Amino acid sequence: ADFVKDGAVVIDVGINRVEDSSKKRGFRLVGDVAYDEVAPKCHAITPVPGGVGPMTIAFLMSNTVKAAGG
Repeated sequence: ADFVKDGAVVIDVGINRVEDSSKKRGFRLVGDVAYDEVAPKCHAITPVPGGVGPMTIAFLMSNTVKAAGG
């Protein structure tokens, strides 16, 4: 949290598995940013999961259609 300025916009693109016995699969997904520590300082922050992933998929599909000549 010390590396993030007040009012910053943080885009977390990391995705990591962390063991979590309370979850059905035995793990949960987290990003590279210490979300709970950084979020109060931020103007905006992307969550993990569900942050940039949907945008990545949308742009991959868009680029595939463009590459196919559509």
